[in-house]
Order: sequence, then structure tokens, then C-alpha cells
Amino acid sequence: MRTTQFWKGQGTGNDFVILLDRPGMIHLSQARVQWLCDRRFGIGGDGLLRATRAGTIPEWDGDPDQWFMDYRNADGSIAEMCGNGLRVFTEFLREEGLITGNEADIATRAGAKHVIAHGNGMVTADVGAAHVGSEGEASDLIVSCAGRRWPATPVDVGNPHAVVLLEAGELDSLPVQTPPAWEPESVFPHGVNVEFVEQLDPGHVRMRVHERGVGETLSCGTGTVAVAAAMSALTGHRGRWTVDVPGGRIHVEQSGDHYRLIGPAVIQIQGEVIEPQLDVE
Repeated sequence: MRTTQFWKGQGTGNDFVILLDRPGMIHLSQARVQWLCDRRFGIGGDGLLRATRAGTIPEWDGDPDQWFMDYRNADGSIAEMCGNGLRVFTEFLREEGLITGNEADIATRAGAKHVIAHGNGMVTADVGAAHVGSEGEASDLIVSCAGRRWPATPVDVGNPHAVVLLEAGELDSLPVQTPPAWEPESVFPHGVNVEFVEQLDPGHVRMRVHERGVGETLSCGTGTVAVAAAMSALTGHRGRWTVDVPGGRIHVEQSGDHYRLIGPAVIQIQGEVIEPQLDVE
């Protein structure tokens, strides 16, 4: 048994276990992450955020003194980016006095991301570019779920997404908790986040998402950016997008080739958890 200090936060219902690891000494085995994110046996969360200095990450070649958001999905797999996680991570750093002022550059596996904590529970995160794929196999992408098939738009937001535009009235009844399949499989060899979208008005959509390594979640920050980018390409609307998710509302703005994610982030819990000695370390 060991006792571990933790925090927990959420952004539009997408919730995360947070560990502070200044020296980069915490070992996160797959089994450990799974236990910490388990909603019955552990703390519970859609993923885990480890806050460490970027210099402790072997593959990082930028400023070693930046805070690095080491993000893991609930199944223990490593993900390149997480938009809601980035906002929650920022709010955690602000509340704990780990950043000076309300702005910072956060290191991630998808590069450095500029963030602004507004101090009112809202955070703006520049998640960078979103690339809408339309060449080769990606142009023929098909997503299937529960016996139905749709054409989908692939989008790269530092992590992979497939956006499916539905007809009005289809979204609520769709079993998004069922893992979708896609073809050609080679388009996403490491899995994909699938967003199902219903347009309400110009610049306004509803979305549900199946996140790889997690399942259906109440929100996905990079997913909302992927939706905004895909819908801009499909409809020609280039302004702000309002994206309603089961956990709330997120706004996405485009500035040049960068997308900014604006939404709430709340640190809910601080405490200690007694972890079992797991077989896999």
C-alpha cells in the first residue's frame, strides 16, 4: 500500500485525476492509471494528468522548465493531447500558484500550447492547428456504429478525430457508448476519437463523442475543435463555433491557422488516496 496526494478536476464534465510530480519520479504503469481512474475501486476519471517539468520527459526538446501535461487515457494509454485536460491542467497550476500570472505556455506531446486562466473558472487554450484530411484513403473514410454507416471527415488536432455529421434527430438515440469502427482501418492505426454531430444553426452544433481508450464521455475538448474545423470545411462558416456537449458548452474560435478553445475548468477535490500494491509496476 502507498498513500498518494491527488487533485481532481473537470471541464464540461470531462474529469481527470491530477498528480503533481515536480521531479518526474512518479511511475505510471498502465495498471496504476487504470486503478486511479476506476470509478469504483479508485478515484475515478476519464483520464489522468501528471504535472511535471518538461525536462523530465525524454522526448521533449523545448524549454525544460515549462510545465508538461503528461496525459493518460483511463485505460492507461498515452495520448498526444486533450483540450479539456489542458484547461483543467491550467486551472490547477493557477490555483496552486505554480504559474506566475494567468498566462503560460504548457508543454504537451503535441507541442507547446498557450493558455489563459481568466480567474472566473473559464480558461482559453490555444490548441494549435487543426488539419482536415481529404487526400488518399482519408477521403473515403467510413465510420460505422450499431449496424449503421456514415461518411466521416478525418481531422488532426495533434490527436486523431473522425467527425460524422448526422441528420436532425439522430444524435440522442445513437448508442455512442458502443465502440465505432472505421474503414480503411489504416487511416487510424492507433485508434481515433469519433464525434457525432448535429447542426442546430449556422455556427452552432450539438456533439457526442466516443473517445479512444475511454468510451463515451460528457465532453472532448480537441473533439470540439475537430468538429469546428470539419464543419467549417463542410459549410463554409469561418466564425466562432458554439459546441454543445452533454457536459455543457464550449466555444471554438479560429485565429489564422490556430484554434482557441474557451470553456470552464473546475478543480473539485484535493486529497490522499491509499493505492494497492499492483502486480504491474
